[in-house]
Amino acid sequence: MTEERVGTLGASSRAVPSSLTQIGTTFKYTFIDYLRSRRFFILLAIGLIISGLLTGLVGYYRPADFMPSPLTFFSTWWGLVPDFVLVLSGIFFGGDAISGEFQNKTGYFTLPNPVRRSSVYIGKWISAFFASSIILAIFAAIAVANEMYYFGVSSVPYQFWQALGFSWIYLAAVLGFTFFFSSLVKSSSISILITAILFLFGFNIVQLLITNVVKIEPWFILTYGSGIISNVLQPTGYPEHFASTHFGPPGGGVTVTSYNATIPEGIIIMAIYFIVTAILGLLLFERKEFT
Repeated sequence: MTEERVGTLGASSRAVPSSLTQIGTTFKYTFIDYLRSRRFFILLAIGLIISGLLTGLVGYYRPADFMPSPLTFFSTWWGLVPDFVLVLSGIFFGGDAISGEFQNKTGYFTLPNPVRRSSVYIGKWISAFFASSIILAIFAAIAVANEMYYFGVSSVPYQFWQALGFSWIYLAAVLGFTFFFSSLVKSSSISILITAILFLFGFNIVQLLITNVVKIEPWFILTYGSGIISNVLQPTGYPEHFASTHFGPPGGGVTVTSYNATIPEGIIIMAIYFIVTAILGLLLFERKEFT
């Protein structure tokens, strides 16, 4: 073999893999880790327990809130998705995805190698999205199976498929947000705690205060945009964009104001949250030093 050939082989063996290859490798091994992790089985168990309880309760009691129509059935069943399935998936898979690199010191061994931080970040995000999607798909499949049992095989309304699509958009936004906080702090427990508080309590409280105290539309709140998931399933039709209801005698009592994002508005809000938080999280991860 000539010296020129040997030099060519040596150079090719030392070539740094492309960004796409690095993303694929990060996704592969992170996704495998997720599927083997305790958190995946815990989240899967939570989804199966919720689905099993709903299946048993609906089958035994046949509550009126479920039975009038397929749309009513999904409106009640799928109302659990944003606050439990999607938020818990984001917290479980994204809460410590980046901060764990600092806390567990794994970044000291991987990142000094010729591995781009952007490839690690994107590969981890994609793996978290796929792992969360498995949980969401299982929950959706059980809901559809129950609905078909009561109303027939061809009875699934198109609004459910819309809500399912919106749920995946919201999942992307939730993971973008959790990855941002995971990049912001180096402690996994703090990043998980912050995201859990914000999504389970914080956003809803702020939205309620803005709507009824300040009385402006909370178009800048992520959970306001995600309201289209449940609104599209309303049996009475999609709710009005703005509504004001007065409780009590004329001149007294309380007036309650409510806003509902339109479908285009909800999609745009969730998409902006995903894009902005994902980019900010990546920039923070790129600039943060391992000390």
